[in-house]
Formats: sequence, C-alpha cells, structure tokens
Amino acid sequence: MSLHRPARRLPALLAATLLLAACAAQAPFAQLSGMLLDARLDEISGLAASQTHEGVLWMLDDGGNDPQLFAISTRGGLQATFQVAGMAKTDWEDIAAFELDGRRYLLVADTGDNGGLRRSLQLHVIEEPASLDEVAQHAPLEPAWSIAFRWPDGARDCEAVAVDARRGQVLLISKKRTPPELFALPLRPRDDGLQVARKLGTLAGVPVPDAEALQANERMARIRHQVTAADVSPDGHRLAVMTYNEVLLYRRRGGESWADAVARKPVVHDLPWLPQAEALGWDATGRGLYATGEFAPAPLLYLNPGS
Repeated sequence: MSLHRPARRLPALLAATLLLAACAAQAPFAQLSGMLLDARLDEISGLAASQTHEGVLWMLDDGGNDPQLFAISTRGGLQATFQVAGMAKTDWEDIAAFELDGRRYLLVADTGDNGGLRRSLQLHVIEEPASLDEVAQHAPLEPAWSIAFRWPDGARDCEAVAVDARRGQVLLISKKRTPPELFALPLRPRDDGLQVARKLGTLAGVPVPDAEALQANERMARIRHQVTAADVSPDGHRLAVMTYNEVLLYRRRGGESWADAVARKPVVHDLPWLPQAEALGWDATGRGLYATGEFAPAPLLYLNPGS
C-alpha cells in the first residue's frame, strides 16, 4: 500500500542511475538487474520467480487497479499481461510461486488492510500459465482454489506472504506490529469455510529505529522497518523477509519449525535505495533474490545473500 506519492519520472530515473554506484558499493549483495520503465508497472507490490518460464518474474500491483498478473523479464521488460477472473481485488500485496503434486501454481495474497477494518481476507491459488503468447493472454486466469481467513484476535495489515509447499503451509507476517508476528494457514484446507490463521511466534532481530532517527522524524523512522514482503527459498530452508530498509534471512535447521527459525537472530543486509521496497522473491535456483519498489520507473535488483 502506498505511503505517499512522490514527484517522479525524471527524479526517479536520476535516482535509479545513482543506484548503479550504490550497488557497486554494496557488492556483492546487490546488483542492478534491470529497470521497470513501463507505466503499467507503477504500483508493484509483489513478485515471484516463474517455475515454468526461465528468466521470467510474475508481479502484481496494489489495490485500486484491475485484477491482473504481469510477466516481467529479469531486465524489467513487460512480457505478458493476464487478466484474472473469479476474484475480487481489495488490496493485493504479495505473490508466491510453488509446486504441488506436479503442478505449478501462483498464490495471490489479498491481505492488505491499512485501516485495520477487514473482517476476512483471501488467498487465491492460480495455476501458472504454460504459455506467455498473445493467444494465452486472451484467456482470463481463474483460481484453482481460494482460502478465506481471519486473524485470531483482531484485524492486521499484512503485506508479506510466503508458501512452504513441502510443509503444506502458507506463512503470513504482520506489518505494523513490533515485533512482527508470524502466522500460518494450511495451503490446502480441509473445508471451504473461513479459516483462522494460527500464530507461530514473532520475528527476532528486526531492526528498530535509533534515537537519532526517531528525533528527526518519528513516524517515518518507525515505518522504515515494517515488513513488506517475504518468500521461502525453493529448498524450503530459508525465509527471506524484506522491510523498507533491509532484507532479513532466517534459516530453518533440519526438521525444525519456522517458529524456531524466526526466533533466532537473522542475517541482516541493508538495501540500497528502492522507491518504497515492497516486492521480493527468490530466483528459481534459490541462490539469490529479486527485489523492486512500488513506483515506476523503478530499479529491479538482484540480491546475493550468500549460502
């Protein structure tokens, strides 16, 4: 969800150019993979690497826009646009790619709730399109299944949703709570009724604003460390979590739970400049991550977190 709408286009292009130098300073963690220049990619709030099409990232945009998914190259070019039918779009905030029973899917998270007013939220699972050609784009995508759910104890804003298909779990992280909370839902619920998200624990080691930042601008200082995206690595052992300022990496040891993994201090990497960083996803190999922000033009970063 947008925090503010800055004057952009030329300033954003200038900032993106300066990012080249910033990424060099941050190397080897951050590299500039490409640029999102298409005006239709103006409010990107989630991304996931395709498991079907090499070099393609699936992206979605925020509430207030048509229900559609974008296929983007890792250089930032728009490859295809698919309309999505059979679901409302209240506030889409994240997308995850996963494989289950030999089929490849995309999970769309309609979980944004800036005002804390929604009584129920929705997750929609769509089979990933096998083709990106123009003929395929004329057929709207429809959910294979949907999950309606609520929080156990009152409304929350949530922009970070990930899938652990091996464990049959959807992981959700609250945005505005300190420390952020981790919840889980079944990926394939036993019934179609309203599910209740189960709290697993809280995330350790999420940075908090220091006294100097609070004094300078308390509201913005607190916002900068709110969680905006998450993704589980393809091997199921790492959870990447993004705030507006950082990427945090939690590793699950052996057969332990995600509750145990996020209770330990994560590896934290500072992000170079991104215009409202809200989209993060592992690449198909699990070696690195792609990240971008909500305004176009926007840089598309490739992040190398190490082993």
